[in-house]
Amino acid sequence: MNVIATQNVDPATETPEPFSVSASVSLQERRYRTIKCGDTFGVFDHGGDILAVLGSTDGLYHKDTRYLSRFDLALGGTRPLLLSATLGSDNVMLTSDLSNASASDLGPAVPEQGVIHLQRSLFLGDAACHGRLAVRNFAFTRHRVRLELHFEADFADLFEVRGMSRERRGERLQPAMTGDSVTLSYCGLDRVVRATRLAFEPAPQTLTADTAVFDLELEPRGHATIFLEVACLEAGRASEAARRPRAAFLAAYVQTKRRLRASAARTAVISSRHEEFDQTMRQSASDLRMLVTHKPTGPYPYAGIPWFSTAFGRDALITALLMLAFDPALAAGVLRFLAQEQATGFDPASEAEPGKILHETRGGEMAALGEVPFRRYYGSVDSTPLFVMLAGAYLDRTGDVATLRGLWGHIDLALRWMDRRADADGFIRYERSTGEGLANQGWKDSYDSISHADGTLARGAIALCEVQGYTYAARIAGASIARRLGDGERAAALQATAETLRQAFEARFWCERLGTYALALDGEGQQCQVRSSNAGQVLMTGIAAPGRARLVAEGLMQFRLFNGWGVRTLAADEARYNPMSYHNGSVWPHDNAMIALGMARMGLRAETARLFDAIYSASSAMDLRRLPELFCGFHRRPGQGPTSYPVACTPQAWAAATIPAFVQANLGLSFDPAARAVRFDHPELPAFIDCLTLRKLSLSGAWVSVVISRTPGQVSLSVIEREGDIHVVTTN
Repeated sequence: MNVIATQNVDPATETPEPFSVSASVSLQERRYRTIKCGDTFGVFDHGGDILAVLGSTDGLYHKDTRYLSRFDLALGGTRPLLLSATLGSDNVMLTSDLSNASASDLGPAVPEQGVIHLQRSLFLGDAACHGRLAVRNFAFTRHRVRLELHFEADFADLFEVRGMSRERRGERLQPAMTGDSVTLSYCGLDRVVRATRLAFEPAPQTLTADTAVFDLELEPRGHATIFLEVACLEAGRASEAARRPRAAFLAAYVQTKRRLRASAARTAVISSRHEEFDQTMRQSASDLRMLVTHKPTGPYPYAGIPWFSTAFGRDALITALLMLAFDPALAAGVLRFLAQEQATGFDPASEAEPGKILHETRGGEMAALGEVPFRRYYGSVDSTPLFVMLAGAYLDRTGDVATLRGLWGHIDLALRWMDRRADADGFIRYERSTGEGLANQGWKDSYDSISHADGTLARGAIALCEVQGYTYAARIAGASIARRLGDGERAAALQATAETLRQAFEARFWCERLGTYALALDGEGQQCQVRSSNAGQVLMTGIAAPGRARLVAEGLMQFRLFNGWGVRTLAADEARYNPMSYHNGSVWPHDNAMIALGMARMGLRAETARLFDAIYSASSAMDLRRLPELFCGFHRRPGQGPTSYPVACTPQAWAAATIPAFVQANLGLSFDPAARAVRFDHPELPAFIDCLTLRKLSLSGAWVSVVISRTPGQVSLSVIEREGDIHVVTTN
């Protein structure tokens, strides 16, 4: 990700990069509630408010623009008292229960507080926020209640919200008013008019460009309901809405729920007899469903809220890999979208090269103007091999030759890009083409994430250890796909190139002093001799020699890297170690999941289970039992949870996919389409679970449900449901 919490600095010049995230306001401090639908997301406080606080992230966003920067409720001129806030288990509806905080809120005739109840409900539909405010009088007397909704739209680009300043901005247009709606508009420097239309039903007694006032006459036990719609409009000033807010609320809610049910129906379900674990699984599943945006090419997981609610290549590819056992349709959607967005020409500003796979795309004003280079940006070294890796893994999982045949032209282009970029050893390196964009282009893309043992930052064209693993796995996958498509000659060539790379990797990356693979080779070919989690990701690719792979796995679970909550990104005795940094000592859940899949590949079930227990324990201490993008790498302390990272995205797609990937790793779960078999290779259960149920594991149009139980001395498996021609094979 192109983010670092404090400063992102060019390793050559030590000057800050302008598009990093400022840590002036911690996302952890206010525990925001976030909801998303398609290209729209909202960041609210527990009361459903969007507060206009300097430096805050609050807002309603659509395609990287903040369409609502203030949206707060007042009762009798003051903020109502928050009683409770609930985000539905499906992440659709935020419901806040509120009350009058004092008698003075309602005037001198009211004897006590807490007689007016307000239930505020908010959810998102397509490019809109829908709201309902139900008000009830529990007093014995009739009361006139004044409710005020204050609103503003600053139309800030997301990169402005992240802390980037601009010398010039566009023009605010005159608000357009009707009796029950107001439209706030902004004409950007890109000459695009963006508008926010707020509509109310019933019409407020008073409506201005920033306030709606409702004077409600409530009988004893009487009630009133107000509906509203906030629409994000991209095509100039708005006309009247096709539906009134009440009808729009009901229709959008039904549509959203139907969409989620369809998404849930295609995904296998993981459950247990452990209620807390099941809550974690439900949260993970709901987060992934919320983050998935349905495109013409299929489902595509956006990376995370609030900073990365858009299409990222690397994030989606890894998320799809982690979820492949349980939701192969997600991988197909990711592959099709990224094939569609694959670069076809050279453009140094966007780092585009023929065959290269997208890093990210942005839809805001600053991206359109080139103030940030991310409109369609290709500055990642690993997205392209990961694309081919996922394609091969998808074929192994599903046997879907038809989809791969349709994608082969794009896979071939990606493989040829790898051929062109490979150095004499076959290593894929990165070095940005211009002074803009990302200086580091692996998954650890903060300025100081690639360094030598003395802390000196690596320079020149850098070869990351895990990227060589991805490249090896991509060539093996490419060979497998070519063979299935009848091109034996191409398959043999790819296999031979992979073997040459494997030998060079062992010769150049192994560091005897550390007993692990070096983080990277710098531009001079010198090893970056630091212990890092990158070497752990090598394990899942198959490039590592078995004996050395075991040494790497052992080192990952020692105190330098393993902190009790997971494996740190950088060992605690390294010069650049900082447990509060973005990439130099923090813990990333998805990183640990990839390490676990590598350990499982080697048959290290005990180590995999220990890592699973650590990450699960971390999730249990998190708000909503939701794993964040990352957390700080301080060592585990008795009676305390992990230390939060101040501007971590939550939810984050690959973090949400972490626990399912651990389930796959611990159970040794794989699929054999040719034999129509689901395989469990030496399945193990983590210490905190005695029984797991996997429902509707699908393969070639059939599905099976199984129960895995711990019995004295072993783990047993039984089939509880089956539809179609499908078999279960267990190796113990």
